[in-house]
Amino acid sequence: MNAYERKIENELAEWHKKIITPPKALKRKTTNLQVKARKLVPVKVQDAITATVRTLIKSVMYGSGFHPKTNEYMGLSMAESDYLVLRSFHNYKKVAISGGALTGAGGFITGLADLPTLVGIKINFIFKCATIYGFDVNDLNERLFILYVFQLAFSHHDHRLNCFNKLVNWDENGACEIDWEVFQLEYRDYLDIAKLLQMVPIVGAPVGAIANKALMDTLCEFVMNAYRMRKLKGLTFDLV
Repeated sequence: MNAYERKIENELAEWHKKIITPPKALKRKTTNLQVKARKLVPVKVQDAITATVRTLIKSVMYGSGFHPKTNEYMGLSMAESDYLVLRSFHNYKKVAISGGALTGAGGFITGLADLPTLVGIKINFIFKCATIYGFDVNDLNERLFILYVFQLAFSHHDHRLNCFNKLVNWDENGACEIDWEVFQLEYRDYLDIAKLLQMVPIVGAPVGAIANKALMDTLCEFVMNAYRMRKLKGLTFDLV
């Protein structure tokens, strides 16, 4: 293990600590308020999220739209892979932020349109990361891994722990089935009130940009660390 990989190993230990640490009381209260607030969300919004997640699952598992040139990234060092992922992320985040601002300015209808667009950006980014780290996304096992990484990034504490425990020994234990209902509910409930405020005309423009930036930053952190963890063999974590 070289110096860069030792640095990443330390970062992964801190990331793991962050995942297993229960949310603080204020965070729990905020989450409870969000759950109550979502009960007031129009049925159309909830239906849009449900339909988006359903389409996402089908496209990842069975779609033919993701066929990056995996071989061009084979043999890269961890440092080289991280550099390319971060460079690629910058472009994906710019698209997500501009999309959030534009659709947020239009209010409810255009705000709904941003949901599937943002999910598509997220999934395309994960596929890109997978290929950069040297994995074949045409393999069904890799597509399942991608769906678990997506859940890891956008779930609450208990389900996030469950996803982490499955991912940490993925290659040794084999692929795990997806609980589609839990997948859908976790993603829907994870969306911030700020994301829902994106659907308010005019106010939604800055809110949409900020919300999309935060969601993309979260995604980048979890995706990079999930693949780093998988590449650095021999790491041990206390499973909860």
